[in-house]
Amino acid sequence: MAISKHPWLQYANDLHVELDQVDDEGKDAAGLEAEIKEIQALDRNDPAREERAALLLDRTQTLPIKEGYGYVEPSDWDGIRAARPANRFPPSSFAEERLFDKIYGAWLGRSAGCLLGQPVEGWKRERLTRFLKDTNNYPLHAYMSSDVPQHILDKYQIKNRGQVYGSSYINWINNVKHMIEDDDMNYTIIGLAILEKYGFDFSPNDVAESWLMNLPLLHVCTAERVAYKNLVNLIEPPLSASHRNVYREWIGAQIRADLFGYANPGNTEKAAEMAWRDASISHIKNGIYGEMWVAAMLAAAAVQDDVEQVILAGLAEIPEKSRLARDVQRVIEWKKEGISWEEASNRIHEQYDENKPHHWCHTISNAMIVALGLLFGDRDFEKSISIAVTCAFDTDCNGATVGSILGMMHGAKALPEKWIAPLNDLIKSGVDGFGLVNISELAERTVKLVRSNPYVKIRGKSGC
Repeated sequence: MAISKHPWLQYANDLHVELDQVDDEGKDAAGLEAEIKEIQALDRNDPAREERAALLLDRTQTLPIKEGYGYVEPSDWDGIRAARPANRFPPSSFAEERLFDKIYGAWLGRSAGCLLGQPVEGWKRERLTRFLKDTNNYPLHAYMSSDVPQHILDKYQIKNRGQVYGSSYINWINNVKHMIEDDDMNYTIIGLAILEKYGFDFSPNDVAESWLMNLPLLHVCTAERVAYKNLVNLIEPPLSASHRNVYREWIGAQIRADLFGYANPGNTEKAAEMAWRDASISHIKNGIYGEMWVAAMLAAAAVQDDVEQVILAGLAEIPEKSRLARDVQRVIEWKKEGISWEEASNRIHEQYDENKPHHWCHTISNAMIVALGLLFGDRDFEKSISIAVTCAFDTDCNGATVGSILGMMHGAKALPEKWIAPLNDLIKSGVDGFGLVNISELAERTVKLVRSNPYVKIRGKSGC
């Protein structure tokens, strides 16, 4: 077999992630660590290295769950429905007069939170905290800039030039004139494109087709990149999610949730079900639940002002005996304890090691930070997105999700101008057919979808 020169098309490099994933899933990993070390020690040009890695990944899919594991984590829709908690949040009607303001607020809030976290994505918490303190921006209260004294640039190895999707600049606030391209925003935009083309009853295969038609391979990462590769090789959903995919519970699906929440204000179950259809092409178990949870929270945030209730509405749509539900509930309990957000952040960092890629980019660790930002931000937009980013881990993803939910909750008119003005109502997209587009246009197109959605009840709508 030919050996790819591109590490992102090789299996052997990330077998250590599979070891962590297998352990998370409660499978018997006896002997795997030694075998992985043996495979990774082979010369990178030896065909046996990739052949053995692929076969190992095939074998881990068939490993049995250890007795006494304790979690119930199906990936199929019927199994997920059966595993949800008994207490549900019934659909609520939505007021027509606030529709655009809420949807526009969610788009703006997501953009602002993403832009805040993007230039420091990958930074560890200590480095980020020290940088914020050295620039008089702690607690975080303003977009981060590279327009700082030279000694700070040197101390934190800050650069202005570097490839970030289509841009050759690192997106510090002094380098941007609009919302820049980011995978977090590309997925929200492609969600819009999927609903506009395929309608509300789109299938996982429709999502796959939309990716292949409209989203370049190198604009997707981790689980999505593996799924993309599988799709090209005619491995269809749901197998595209699990076939040799070590990232199957990472954060990728969680950041694709938003449009399905926007399109279903007041209907958490339908938002979650659409999110399941989207997530199932690239993720399993908690990777799927993360997207369902966020989509349901956004549907709830359109009609609910209590942050804890919004989080619980999201949890009501996923298996109650899942690892994700367990850890989000922990954050809710910490808030009730009365501890500070810093102490809550410490507890997350004690449970998940940010130096370990599997922990840094996992759905659950980042979901905990989203819950922390929402709960400890006390409904304040600035405080909430700032906490989410300052906790580190996947900074742009978590800032975007928290900003989206607070933006939906408050509406565009109530969002602080200092966070919204730098966007200039423009966003650059890597999704084919969008390019540089007004955020308000995306909101208008989303509103059009909501008005045509048979699963949403709108008060004040003509004819209702």
